[in-house]
Amino acid sequence: MNSVRLVAELRGVLADAGLAGSFLVRDLATGEQVGIDADRVLPVASLVKLPLALAVLQRRHAGLLDGAAEIDVRPAGERASAGRPASGPVGLSRFRHPARIAVDDLLYLSVSMSDNAAADALFGLVPPRDVHGALRHAGIEGIAVRHRMRDVSEAAAANLTPRSTGLAHALAIGAGTPGQGHQLAQLDVSRANAGSARAFADLLHELWRPSRVPPEVAERLRLLMRENVFRQRLAPDFASDAETWSSKTGTLLNLRHEVGVVEHDDGDTLAVAALTESRVPAAAQPAAEAAMAQVARALHDHLRGG
Repeated sequence: MNSVRLVAELRGVLADAGLAGSFLVRDLATGEQVGIDADRVLPVASLVKLPLALAVLQRRHAGLLDGAAEIDVRPAGERASAGRPASGPVGLSRFRHPARIAVDDLLYLSVSMSDNAAADALFGLVPPRDVHGALRHAGIEGIAVRHRMRDVSEAAAANLTPRSTGLAHALAIGAGTPGQGHQLAQLDVSRANAGSARAFADLLHELWRPSRVPPEVAERLRLLMRENVFRQRLAPDFASDAETWSSKTGTLLNLRHEVGVVEHDDGDTLAVAALTESRVPAAAQPAAEAAMAQVARALHDHLRGG
């Protein structure tokens, strides 16, 4: 099947699942790639933790940060009035008492466990403008880093406080504009942390084939992605005894993303970026998760000639 026909069929798979988005699969050895709307920009949610980790690790490598340095993190109740890193469903976000965590461990919590509070503790060391600058220094264009994780949770709490999860998702879906503006700043691509599948494929390419990022930095971030605990989205189609899947997910209301790299035992290494938004007003959408994986795997197999 040729690429044009395949892409048309996969658009139908996405539409049937209530999805649209930005996909790209790239062979990291040859540079060959295939995608669907690969340059479409979307808010990236927790995918921003990859650029954040890159910036922190670059500073650590340069001797500007000590990985063993301990950072004090207050529990959520105290953060409500001061400091205010983001809340969230896992990790430090759920702690009830103050904790002192080393920078290296905050990196693990932020990337591998997608801990929002840990990410904001790191943003306290390397603010968004410096993370954005670190991306540019690494030669990565197309990813905008504008705010911390707490800005997402606070805006959602202030603007989306409906009686049901379904209504919250309906508001997120219905409050956008044709030009990808949005009533909620964190869903407006001109104000949110934002990026495209192509931009994240470029970041993954640099991490697996570093040219401007120090090899030690790239290696550490690859390991953190390999230890990702969220395996419900693309991992079922990319992880096996013959394939190693390293990735990062991002989820916010109707946004579902995952970017990662699959390393085959035969030596083939492919970057996979899947950023989607749903028009279905529901938090739990297993069909959408399955459709994302189906589309990403089909693009991957087409590129490999399978």
